[in-house]
Amino acid sequence: MTAEATSIPRAPETAAALDEYRRWTPEEVIANRWLPYKSARVLKEKCYRREVRHHSDGGRITFTLDDIRCENERSAVTPAA
Repeated sequence: MTAEATSIPRAPETAAALDEYRRWTPEEVIANRWLPYKSARVLKEKCYRREVRHHSDGGRITFTLDDIRCENERSAVTPAA
């Protein structure tokens, strides 16, 4: 058998698929305006008080896209109609 016959074709990885695994810093989250906080410092302080979903990777605060989505859903206001 050749290497071509035994290899499994992989789906091309898109940028959107890779972003699901990327960890974002508080500075990047604020710069992209993904969460409604005024500064990265405010966001970090909320993380220290465990008010915002995040990861503590080796003592550094990071966010996945799932963390950002959950935080946006948690802070959404439902209409009272």
